[in-house]
Amino acid sequence: MAKKKRLRLIAEMARKIRAYRELKSRPRESQKYALDHETMRRPLTGKMLPVLAWQDVRRESRLFSLLAGMRLFGVGRMFTRKSWLEDHNEPSFWQITKVKVDYTAENMDHGKAWGVLTYKGKKESEMKEVDKVMYHDWRLIPKHMEQQFKDFEPLPEPPVRHVPYPPLLRAMMLAHRKTGGSTVLDEPALPLQRDVVLNKDYFRRQEKERRSKEGTAV
Repeated sequence: MAKKKRLRLIAEMARKIRAYRELKSRPRESQKYALDHETMRRPLTGKMLPVLAWQDVRRESRLFSLLAGMRLFGVGRMFTRKSWLEDHNEPSFWQITKVKVDYTAENMDHGKAWGVLTYKGKKESEMKEVDKVMYHDWRLIPKHMEQQFKDFEPLPEPPVRHVPYPPLLRAMMLAHRKTGGSTVLDEPALPLQRDVVLNKDYFRRQEKERRSKEGTAV
């Protein structure tokens, strides 16, 4: 008969206390993402921001920097990002539905936010947490432009005309290109529809083949 394992209450309690202390000593987001604007370094880690981000840090705002100065912390309003406006022709934005503010942070400009994402004109059905709230390129969409963002109708996606080859066949084709000295860099793709040019000669050959099989009528 197997011996029953004895529960060590003191050891279990000590483990829970250590886990609780680690959780309490974990730096808050206001400490984790604090930034020295003179040196462009984060005091907690000492890491410097990428040089390409310096311009946005000086001119743009984080999401919670905008939410902190708004009524109801911006619930119901729409926010977009500078990178989305520059990279996509289709509207991309978040509509905020829930905000959890870190009241211990200075100016209450840190926390978590949830909303419904519309990316490249396609609206998602479920609410989820807003990511990259600490980035410095968030912008508030004015109320007189909200309907313009919502009324956008995405173009239908074009039908799929090519699919990738199976892995083994793809590897064989790429190896054949290398041995043949080909410099083509295009990814091999298998067409789903074959374009056949039908002319008069094609129909004549079809008719001759049919007659040869059926024979001459007596």
